Amino acid sequence: MNQILIIYTGGTIGMMSDPVTKALVPINFEQIMDNVPELERLNCKIKVHSFDTVIDSSNMNPEIWNELARLIKKNYDSVDGFVVLHGSDTMAFSASALSFMLENLDKPVIFTGSQLPISAVRTDAKENLMTAIEIAKAKKNDRARVPEVCIYFDYKLFRGNRSFKYNSSKFEAFRSPNYPILAESGVHLRFSINDIRQPGTEPIIVHNMAANDVAVLKLYPGISPKVVESILSSDVRGVVMETYGSGNTTTDDWFIDLLKNAIDSGKVILDISQCKVGTVELGRYETSKQLKDIGVTNGYDMTFEAAVTKIMYLLGQSDDPLQVKEWLETDLRGELTIS
Repeated sequence: MNQILIIYTGGTIGMMSDPVTKALVPINFEQIMDNVPELERLNCKIKVHSFDTVIDSSNMNPEIWNELARLIKKNYDSVDGFVVLHGSDTMAFSASALSFMLENLDKPVIFTGSQLPISAVRTDAKENLMTAIEIAKAKKNDRARVPEVCIYFDYKLFRGNRSFKYNSSKFEAFRSPNYPILAESGVHLRFSINDIRQPGTEPIIVHNMAANDVAVLKLYPGISPKVVESILSSDVRGVVMETYGSGNTTTDDWFIDLLKNAIDSGKVILDISQCKVGTVELGRYETSKQLKDIGVTNGYDMTFEAAVTKIMYLLGQSDDPLQVKEWLETDLRGELTIS
């Protein structure tokens, strides 16, 4: 019988309305189990690890990612898969981060949560939790069907580092426009076999998330030199730059000069698009050719969440900006498509 470890971090799925204040307050996992008696009918053994203090996902940070990674490493040989109950607001950040931290992963790590508390009459929590467990324990020829870090929400399974939360009021909270879904739940659970990454034969390596000295520069028409300079001159080693369209920026001399000075000083500047669909193509237009010439890094079709967590992860792996740039432009965990 398969064994699954559920890691309960918090989030809306584990909330209940306070009878006095009517505010949502966290409950313990035993109360969650009480609301899902169907769990006893699943053909698997369930272990549970609850955080001592469950958190709202808005308080997620690299220290907690390291704690999640340690828990997975500690239990890796004794269970068949993992389900992480997590608030939806930063779920895509956490799933992206764990995808980079868990090298050579060959077991499912499925993040899920809900838009309504599990105690609500119309909750989406029960289906999300039940199916996430089904996916975490699914095997074929004694191998995991989905040996990846994923997000399961509203009948769809997404690659974690390809996903983002786009809606705060629908059950369909997540999308992955630049990569197909990995599975869909209906009458049958259907896996997209050709889109699921297959592990190699190397043993798992669990990395720490050791750096968070990253800034974000989001461009908009009329952005001032003062704003750009304050970000680029800050005490960080990496900058995620959200540009227009296929990676385009203003070609004003002051802007290009500020970028070049930052890169020459050892900073890594990663170019991703503000568009949710499509990819960065440095050099396609004149407005991005200069970026390529001065050493701006191509983020291709990475999500914002994947870009931020990937550069944080890589800055913790190397002090060499050229090495970090090379890794950023390499598909490490299925997070980008190279044109």
